[in-house]
Amino acid sequence: MALKLVPIWACCTNQQHCCTYPQSLKLGYGSRLSGSSFLNLRAHKKWECLVLLSETERAITPVEDEQPLAPPGDASVQEAQIIQSKGFHRDLQSLPKPLSATYLSSGQHDGSNVRVAYQGIPGAYSEAAALKAYPKCETVPCDQFEAAFKAVELWLVDKAVLPIENSVAGSIHRNYDLLLRHRLHIVGEVQLLVNHCLLGLPGIRKEELKRVVSHPQALEQCNIMLNELGVARLSSDDTSSAAQIVASEGKRDTGAVASARAAEIYGLSILAERIQDDPDNITRFLILAREPIISGTDRPYKTSIVFTLEEGPGVLFKALAVFALREINLTKIESRPQKKRPLRVVDDSNKGSAKYFDYLFYIDFEASMADPRAQYALEHLQEFARFIRVLGCYPMDKNL
Repeated sequence: MALKLVPIWACCTNQQHCCTYPQSLKLGYGSRLSGSSFLNLRAHKKWECLVLLSETERAITPVEDEQPLAPPGDASVQEAQIIQSKGFHRDLQSLPKPLSATYLSSGQHDGSNVRVAYQGIPGAYSEAAALKAYPKCETVPCDQFEAAFKAVELWLVDKAVLPIENSVAGSIHRNYDLLLRHRLHIVGEVQLLVNHCLLGLPGIRKEELKRVVSHPQALEQCNIMLNELGVARLSSDDTSSAAQIVASEGKRDTGAVASARAAEIYGLSILAERIQDDPDNITRFLILAREPIISGTDRPYKTSIVFTLEEGPGVLFKALAVFALREINLTKIESRPQKKRPLRVVDDSNKGSAKYFDYLFYIDFEASMADPRAQYALEHLQEFARFIRVLGCYPMDKNL
């Protein structure tokens, strides 16, 4: 029975699962093939790890939030149609249809272009982020975040670009949870300056609008302008679908908050630009791929990890101190309760039990995994952590 090998960045306490690959070293398979394959690299430091496992064995102690990859659908599932999204569209029927997680299948493509999945429809800010990262790419719309993850896993696309946080609205928690549930790797980031525009049918003025439709966060971010107009607010799945609704319904008293690109795609007029309350409205996106990249020290790198901690006083302080002691800058820390074990009970008195949340901690820090400081920090973190996983090491994006 042949083993299907899956590359996973991981750090673990079980030494037989820990192996490394320095940048100058060519990877090769070791001689041990009992349930999984191991690299014969024990002479090297263990904290830049690429563990090769069969799908039936895990690299690390499983966390209850993690879900095994769902097998591809059976033969009765129809293959999703993927239509290339490029240029501007006036005919709404010709726009590419979003992929659905239900209809994803392991289809092939010719590989002539980099195919990048994003959540939404053409004109979405996520599509703009994908085009910023890969200007000549073929963008593939997906109806949900999870559909974009699965599109990469099933080789329908090469990459996925998904939002992870906004400077005004905060973190996109759904994508943090999906990062743990899927075995994809962060290979880059994109920072995009959001420019909300008020759109309407050609020939109307913004004072004629009685209602405005958009994503709830976009409406909230344009609160001052919308209050001045005194319009009713209607919610949509995303900003680009709001523009599509206005164009398809053709109601002159209905506008949308969306991007300038969405106005051009759907044949709408820009009634006002930069209507967001905060001019410095930035969304950060992650680029996800099936394989990790080999990090270097030639440019500024960022590393993202997730871990859980042992119980005890001051354990979070100790965990964060491993980075401070090595002068590694933390750029992000996010905590998420474990979904299937949200509470743990601790008997602390004869009057009852105290209940505490069990948390996963997501951290971004400014260091490459090729940097010994990062390797030593993760080795030190192992003293307090029950579980550590490196989500990715990737070049930082400093361009807006």
